Amino acid sequence: MTSTVNPDRDTSGAAEPAAPSGADHGDVLVDVRGVKVHFPIKKGVIFDKVIGHVYAVDGVDLQIRRGETYGLVGESGCGKSTLGRAILNLEPPTEGSVTYDGVDIASLKGEELRRKRQDIQMVFQDPMSSLDPRQSVESLLLEGLKAHALVKDDESAGQRLRDLLKAVGLPPAALKKYPHEFSGGQRQRIGIARALSVDPKLIVADEPVSALDVSVQAQVINLLEELQEEFGLTYLVIAHDLAVVRHISDRVGVMYLGALVEEAPADNLYAQPLHPYTRALLSAVPVPDPVVEDRRERILLTGDLPSPANPPSGCRFHTRCPWRQPTRCDSERPALRVVQVEGVHDDHRVACHWAEQIASGELRPHEVAAVAVEQSALVDQSDSPILGPTSIGEIG
Repeated sequence: MTSTVNPDRDTSGAAEPAAPSGADHGDVLVDVRGVKVHFPIKKGVIFDKVIGHVYAVDGVDLQIRRGETYGLVGESGCGKSTLGRAILNLEPPTEGSVTYDGVDIASLKGEELRRKRQDIQMVFQDPMSSLDPRQSVESLLLEGLKAHALVKDDESAGQRLRDLLKAVGLPPAALKKYPHEFSGGQRQRIGIARALSVDPKLIVADEPVSALDVSVQAQVINLLEELQEEFGLTYLVIAHDLAVVRHISDRVGVMYLGALVEEAPADNLYAQPLHPYTRALLSAVPVPDPVVEDRRERILLTGDLPSPANPPSGCRFHTRCPWRQPTRCDSERPALRVVQVEGVHDDHRVACHWAEQIASGELRPHEVAAVAVEQSALVDQSDSPILGPTSIGEIG
């Protein structure tokens, strides 16, 4: 059996996504509408020919309210990091709009975009590779201050740098050192200080603690919370660690293969997950109580994540879903919508045709047969090289 694919990207059967019900619940700082990021797959040596696309992000709608922490989770390759870069216009969206404080970031270029970057900063996943090893900490932090003309003289610049290091828990002596002289946690603090140096309003933190030891993770997470309270920051935290996201986030969005499948306030999502994929993710999180761990339901997904260069038609999760139905799932892409389920928050949205029936127990899970995913017809096995991000690891 092979999965049904849709290389021509026909979305005529997909319903238009509903606007987030929480739009009226707070001051929206970032409004993402229909964002798509497609990377071309090229073939050829002298003349490159586009033979397909990697659909890293394929139609995402979300809103981030001023002063909140929005957590974005999903397995590797789902496109969450690409979405974070698209929000900052580090990766220009193929389609859609990203409105920041009333300004469409996706439409800005050149000097206008450079000035707006003062308000939106990023903390990268790997603190070592994101810091220039040839620059001292002082040089790294001064770079942004000078670029945006935020310091008038050397004395005020020195005081500003000392205040930044104090805010992230590092001594003034760190200014004269280089990135290789610090531990992983200390380097991440330098990355956070660099993001704070230009007084941003929004910080996109891409896997800010994934490369750190557990004890250091707790320190960095607590630091992020303290800085948010002190400076009034808004966060988009991208992570695959559900425990980290639950601890730090006000709302959580779950991504699968380039699209949001569920979004809800953090406590509600963890208490009552509605999408089958979210249920599977949460069932994999270990519980410290051995009695509860032995008795709770475990959902083991069959098969691998489909290729973003050749995603399934209809619901993208249907090839691995234990609740898959022969109607709608294979052919109709579900919209992210508010469901009518007792006890569910009115800000809880899910992209599943059968969310109500699954929650009520009307539909029961069944065994899923492994699906052989065919090599995309767009990518052949000829000797001509394929150029572009053809593996899901490159677009995570």
